[in-house]
Amino acid sequence: MSRSPLSRRQFLGASGAALVTGLAGCSAGEGGTSTDTASSTDTLKIGVLEDQSGNFALVGDPKAKASMLAIEEINANGGIDGMQIETFQRDPQSDNQRYQELTRTAINEENVDALWAGYSSATREAIRPIIDRNEQLYFYTTQYEGGVCDEFTFAVGPTARQQLGIVLPYLVEEFGPDIYTIAADYNFGQLSADWVKVLANENDANVLGEEFIPLSESSFGSTINRIQEADPDFVMSMLVGANHTSFYEQKASAGLDIPIGTSTAMAQGYEHRRLDAPAMANIYAGVNYMEEVPTTSNTSDGGFVDRYYEMYPDAPYLNEEAETNYFSTYMYKKAVEQAGTTEQPEVIDALESGIELGTEEAPEAPEGDTISLDGATHHVDHHMWIMRADEEHNVEAVENRQIPETFLSETAGCNLPENPEQTQYTPVDYYEEAE
Repeated sequence: MSRSPLSRRQFLGASGAALVTGLAGCSAGEGGTSTDTASSTDTLKIGVLEDQSGNFALVGDPKAKASMLAIEEINANGGIDGMQIETFQRDPQSDNQRYQELTRTAINEENVDALWAGYSSATREAIRPIIDRNEQLYFYTTQYEGGVCDEFTFAVGPTARQQLGIVLPYLVEEFGPDIYTIAADYNFGQLSADWVKVLANENDANVLGEEFIPLSESSFGSTINRIQEADPDFVMSMLVGANHTSFYEQKASAGLDIPIGTSTAMAQGYEHRRLDAPAMANIYAGVNYMEEVPTTSNTSDGGFVDRYYEMYPDAPYLNEEAETNYFSTYMYKKAVEQAGTTEQPEVIDALESGIELGTEEAPEAPEGDTISLDGATHHVDHHMWIMRADEEHNVEAVENRQIPETFLSETAGCNLPENPEQTQYTPVDYYEEAE
């Protein structure tokens, strides 16, 4: 993969064979609103509310950037059904109250046709009642604990069952059945830990212990001691945020060198780039995307990575959620063109018909292969990867395969076209081992 800057002409030419064709149209500075030069009758409006400051800026800022990249490219290629995209972009500053205020503004004052917003599950749940009351088409793009069955929310990031479902069975087979879980102490971490128990049961493994760590905690000496005393075959880590990053440095200093599976590290906060080796040695991340994913559409000259750094040469990393913001914008484009209108009920109907990327009409997403939106659940059947960091923090893919979303479709019976609802299902509703 090359990160050498492309000329504008090279950029426009190289991207023509991929999902997109170049840079033009609108451009928004941080926290600003942008409009293009087309008349208002030839435009539609997309809302982008992603954290560019505050506790989640490290992971949220790439999401905002990738949304703008997709919008720029679409506008340069003629827009959506001939309409140029305007954006309403603001920085919610990792503050859920501000998210609520900006969501109301986006819907009631800016009249956005579709909204992308939020990193954390807590943010999603803070704004989802506003989304539902206003019947607003909403894309939530973070990898998350799963279970949201909501007629207006398209939770298009991978779920815990998809992420943990690729990495946990691999680690059991490679290293043994005994697991110790550490997770962030809020709904994402707690529900992810429940999924570890479900998957452990399905793979004849045992959870020896679990700990839930407050987001404010940055000292892990006692946790590391308890892990060493339990002597598991591997650790499952669903730690989140800047403070929790300290765990990886401290475990290396303490000589804790057992394998660690994760759904959060490396792919989001690029700890393998930010921390000194060997902090991330022997980390196995279950992800749908990392900058290092070795697909042609991602790493070839003029591919997704090159285009991102052409637009943002000073960006530190292209993370998992950024790719999901990016490809979901193209899914929205395809749905609007299929519906022949920006009217949200009709666009939702088009999305629910099943939108695919990776076909002749829509080349593959950077994560690879054909990925599809499951209309019944509003989730994506992702191409999932296990990415491993070695002692020098070099990252390699050790396994990959397509994993459909199955909890909502097969277990919870979520079918939104037939039964519109606004529910979040959890594993404790269906699995005794999660209780």
